Amino acid sequence: MKAFQLAEIGQAPTLTEVDLPPPGPGELAVAVAACGLNFADLLMIEGKYQEKPALPFTLGMEIAGTVTALGAGVTGFALGDRIAGFGGLGGLAERANLPAARCLKLPDGMDFRQAAAFQIAYGTSHLALDHKARLQPGETLFVTGAAGGVGLTAVEIGRRMGARVIASARGAERMETARAAGAHEVIDSDAPDLRGALKALGGVDVVYDAVGGPALLEALRATRPEGRLLVIGFAGGEVPQLPANLLLVKN
Repeated sequence: MKAFQLAEIGQAPTLTEVDLPPPGPGELAVAVAACGLNFADLLMIEGKYQEKPALPFTLGMEIAGTVTALGAGVTGFALGDRIAGFGGLGGLAERANLPAARCLKLPDGMDFRQAAAFQIAYGTSHLALDHKARLQPGETLFVTGAAGGVGLTAVEIGRRMGARVIASARGAERMETARAAGAHEVIDSDAPDLRGALKALGGVDVVYDAVGGPALLEALRATRPEGRLLVIGFAGGEVPQLPANLLLVKN
């Protein structure tokens, strides 16, 4: 089968003929219809991701497609099922083997492209806002990088959970994208005084930061006592250093 494989760190992946074994115990074999691409894939190509697979490897963390074979012990799935799955690797190919425990059947109204792009972006934001931050109706959520993949889903989910959503994005077009996704207030991320802008809007209860850099510290300073800080990633390329005394006084 054909797969996009990375043979050397820092080089472009190439379309390569590879062999795929039959699905192992607990696995599904899937004919891949669509594969989501994420910032993590780019980090893998650059050798900067926290997990470093042995070379060569096939990119693609999340897929959608049709079940073509069942490994030993698999229950709850049948040949021909439309599924979405998270394998972590191997999705950018014609076929893939995935753990059945990481696969879900698709509802009739969801197509393969939607399903392939859904899992990481929406799953990250749902886990962060619901399970970690325990975001409550009426609280204020601040989302950095709100026009990006996880940022947009955080805006949508935060709004759905009943929060007041403040978003930041760079430039008029991205700001409008965040506003269209449901943000109540939108701040240009290039604004000179982010802390002041957030305080003028009443401060925030939850910070959802996928960008990193100085914005995280400014947002922390505008966080109310008992606030929650969600460190999602460092798309801006700078890992911020947070003074512990700020965490203390914010309780």
